[in-house]
Amino acid sequence: MIRTFPYKRITVTGGAGFLGRFVCEQLSIFDDVEVFVPRSRDYDLIEKADIVRLLGDARPNLIIHLAAVVGGIGHNQKNPGKFFYDNLMMGVQLIEQSRLHGVSKFVAIGTVCSYPKFTSVPFTEDDIWNGYPEETNAPYGLAKKMMLVQSQAYREQYGFNSIFLLPVNMYGPGDNFDLETSHVIPALIRKCVEARLAGTSFIEVWGSGNASREFLYVEDCASGIIKAAAGYDDKEPVNLGSGTEITIKDLAELIARLTSFKGQIRWRSDKPDGQPRRRLDTSRALERFGFQASTSLEEGLRRTIAWYEDNRKALTHAGD
Repeated sequence: MIRTFPYKRITVTGGAGFLGRFVCEQLSIFDDVEVFVPRSRDYDLIEKADIVRLLGDARPNLIIHLAAVVGGIGHNQKNPGKFFYDNLMMGVQLIEQSRLHGVSKFVAIGTVCSYPKFTSVPFTEDDIWNGYPEETNAPYGLAKKMMLVQSQAYREQYGFNSIFLLPVNMYGPGDNFDLETSHVIPALIRKCVEARLAGTSFIEVWGSGNASREFLYVEDCASGIIKAAAGYDDKEPVNLGSGTEITIKDLAELIARLTSFKGQIRWRSDKPDGQPRRRLDTSRALERFGFQASTSLEEGLRRTIAWYEDNRKALTHAGD
């Protein structure tokens, strides 16, 4: 457990989002830390002028950059240009202006989508340049990966302390349950719960079910980010994950059981699977800053399902 935090004025972009809320909550345990969360209605992080104004208003000595334009496979397929441009411009300009404004440290949050489509499992950080990402989310993955290039270049030329973290797919309470933009776990939870309540005999799931994924509970991910922000200051990228892997078929069956959905799961093999396999080598995070995930997939799913069951009506009334 970190006793004191080395940075006192912290800006968390995306701090009101899914992961950001947990990062800010965990930072709040430190009495002398002041956290500023820029809201999109006040600061458009794609625009240089708004970034400059943000840095003038907040005067941070640490930035944790979580903000991203993101979604599942279908949303990536519909918006490749937007996902590339928005994520690239946010990262490039935030790092440059942070350097110019004397920010002491920048924590860039990348994505497992940056890894090549065909990567030896488990993915080690040294694999990240060994091929092109899976096509359905390559524009997003490459835009985020440019923060690694920039971080390393700025460290070399300017001595700017920017680190790059690669979290695997996250899930947990407060996730995005909009079926148009959600990732696989919240989508499956919503489909199973709604089918159970409606008495529907089946649900449909994209792909063959044969692809595998690794999932990290959101509170564990927040803990890893805070540990890295406090104590990791090197140029090498670092994976954040649970180190376990499950096929989408097994995941769907597990979620069906945990949500008490008794119907059939029908696979849409005409829809893409995405990357064939994902599992990270998480040894570097443990070695460099003592991070290891502590929440099992089943326990994390139980908590996530309970949250969705408690908040389902409010989410529906809000139009998701």
